Amino acid sequence: MDNIRELNVANAQSMSAAPSDASKAAPLAGLKVLDLTRVLAGPYCTMILSDLGADVVKIERPNSGDEARGFGPFLPSGASAYFASLNRGKSSMALDLKVDSDRETFLRLARQADVLVENFRPGVMESLGFGPDQLREINPRLVFASASGFGQTGPYRNRPAYDVIIQAMSGLMSITGHSADQPARVGASISDIVTGMFTAIGILAALRQRDQTGRGSTLDIAMLDSTVAILENAIARFDVTGKPPEPIGTRHPSITPFQSFPTRDGAIVIAAGNEGLWTKLCDVLGAPELATHPQLATNALRTEHQPLLENLVSIRTETQTTQEWLVQMSAAGIPCGPIQTLDQVVNDEQLVARGMFRQLTTAANETFLAAASPIRIDGQSPEIATRAPEIGQDANEVLSRWLGKTTNTSVER
Repeated sequence: MDNIRELNVANAQSMSAAPSDASKAAPLAGLKVLDLTRVLAGPYCTMILSDLGADVVKIERPNSGDEARGFGPFLPSGASAYFASLNRGKSSMALDLKVDSDRETFLRLARQADVLVENFRPGVMESLGFGPDQLREINPRLVFASASGFGQTGPYRNRPAYDVIIQAMSGLMSITGHSADQPARVGASISDIVTGMFTAIGILAALRQRDQTGRGSTLDIAMLDSTVAILENAIARFDVTGKPPEPIGTRHPSITPFQSFPTRDGAIVIAAGNEGLWTKLCDVLGAPELATHPQLATNALRTEHQPLLENLVSIRTETQTTQEWLVQMSAAGIPCGPIQTLDQVVNDEQLVARGMFRQLTTAANETFLAAASPIRIDGQSPEIATRAPEIGQDANEVLSRWLGKTTNTSVER
């Protein structure tokens, strides 16, 4: 594993090395972001902004901080790799927003901020006196972004939400898995993640609008909305057919073959998305007659008769290993791939060559592997930070950087 890490880090550093041209600054350099988020959706958003060069200051509760600090996996020191992987490159200040001195410090920071991101329940920021309209009285250019489970309006606005709840309520869980009577959660917390992504996109759009109007905007991003927005064509399929889509395993509902097939030693995913690819696949399988089979001659027919196709293809793919098929199908230009486990993913030569893994370091100098940013601009990946902050460790630095103060012991925790 150490050799894997060294190779990943070396490639990552090569990919993300700063260009010699001084004009190639980080895209969001100089952008000041106040981060009042916790756990996943909000921190994922501010991680994206931080990776792209924004100055992100994470406001945490004194002593306890973001509750994600208590989520595993844990390193030997007790530090949370979960927390560190989402909060790399951010500064941390510990402020109690119900204490007058800390409230004053927060307001001074808010006057300097370009963006504020929060994921409290609707109404909490207003009750503290820090709602978007209240803060915009002191900083008209502030972009105020709220990420919540159900949004700032509607009958569900006050309900608590976690990723698994949203996956269930959005319909995503109803189309995931192998059968309708055993719904499955997507393996990653996809509802949180896409909410963070949509929040980051909204912030960038609001900043562009601010360039034109001189005034900030208020963003309302809901996890439920965000997850419904990524259901692809499931809503259209229901409306057109009148039948709610159901789980279909690895298959695609309207493109066939587009699924996994068994091999001699495992499985291979094949995606023959047009007639030309289907013909090539039949040739590689040694069954050119399947290309003109009366029940398989078009994509619509193949989708209608998917069980027949799966059987006819499977009895052929089972005759060779996954790697043997990968070589033959790739040579023929047929989209295909193995179903990789994470130990294989971190060794994947394409991902390693692209610098998609980075070693992060804790305060105790422990290291662990995490995904890097997938963004490439002019051939360069962001120069992401490798450390996450301890609770409140950056108070004086932030005050100096944002407010020109050299110290303020009242906010040190």
